[in-house]
Amino acid sequence: MKHNIAVIRGDGIGPEIISEGVKVLDAVSELDNFELEWVEYPHGAEHYLSTGELINEDTLKELAQYDTIFFGCIGDPRVDTGVLEQGILLNMRFYFDQYVNLRPVKLLEGVPTPLAGKGPADIDFTVVRENTEDFYVGIGGRVKNRKKSEKLEIVRERYQVKFGLDIETDSDELAYQIGILTREGCERVMKYAFELARAQGKNKVTSVDKANVLTHGYGFWREVFTEVAHGYPEIETDFNFVDALCMWLVKNPEWYQVIVAPNMFGDIITDLGAMIQGGLGLAPGGNINPDGVSMFEPIHGSAPKYKGKGVSNPIATIWAGAMLLEAVGEKSAAEKVINAIETVLRKGKVRTYDLGGSSKTNEVGDAIVSEMKIGG
Repeated sequence: MKHNIAVIRGDGIGPEIISEGVKVLDAVSELDNFELEWVEYPHGAEHYLSTGELINEDTLKELAQYDTIFFGCIGDPRVDTGVLEQGILLNMRFYFDQYVNLRPVKLLEGVPTPLAGKGPADIDFTVVRENTEDFYVGIGGRVKNRKKSEKLEIVRERYQVKFGLDIETDSDELAYQIGILTREGCERVMKYAFELARAQGKNKVTSVDKANVLTHGYGFWREVFTEVAHGYPEIETDFNFVDALCMWLVKNPEWYQVIVAPNMFGDIITDLGAMIQGGLGLAPGGNINPDGVSMFEPIHGSAPKYKGKGVSNPIATIWAGAMLLEAVGEKSAAEKVINAIETVLRKGKVRTYDLGGSSKTNEVGDAIVSEMKIGG
């Protein structure tokens, strides 16, 4: 079996952590007798600064021909905040309709957590974040002269939305950001969460919102969740306001199995999840379209001050690579990668600075490959 994978290394530490991910996945492909063909794409800060291009339609069409995408990280201090993220990363998420952001939050043995008295048995849940709607649709604006008329439009494969705004204000300046939730968008990510719970043998799905204050959008989210839950009577459900959820994740993370959340709240929750599982260097993520092209990446940023130093933790990227393998049907190989990560962390001899060690980035990748060969 051959899998064609597009690689976008991105910025900062992206190239070096992706190298370790590719190294580990190539090693496990040899053990399990399948082939990975990697095709590199240059998109990121350097490409943008030299060409003025973020990512164009032709490139997106080309990427659509691959089985999946392996992505490093994006962001560069030479480029205004948000330009690369919106122009490349969010553009790909929307183009490929990657409507699920999937985040396993699992404390591995040998990794410390800042939560007193908690261990691996207590921190093991998955966050399913809606990935294409809410306030991240990117429409809004400002009013500086107390009056403004504007037409805003969102065009997606599934729907088109137009807003005609006539704004008058006594304020000297006003900013507005518009978020949207559609029934179809809510239903499909919620069904994904319930199906995931079933597949993992879990019996509880928690919905997150802020329906007590943002009644229109998140009241709608809660309503749709209730309807979807009726199709899964064997699975327990509950509702948490996002602020309460953040509190309980710190106090009692063992209460949670699968969490489904709107885009903005999911973004916040998953960073909290990264910290309680040991840090951003251990936090993988997937941008999933179950019927199309998915993309896998670490959730951390590009850490430009560590660029080229070879000290960054590649485990989040390697773990994201394991998620990639499972997505293309190589479940046994994915398990080998995860088991090797766990073994390396449990032994504790090879650790990067964020975990209290002094190992180099490539030494972590080498150790994981070595453990796979021993166990393989």
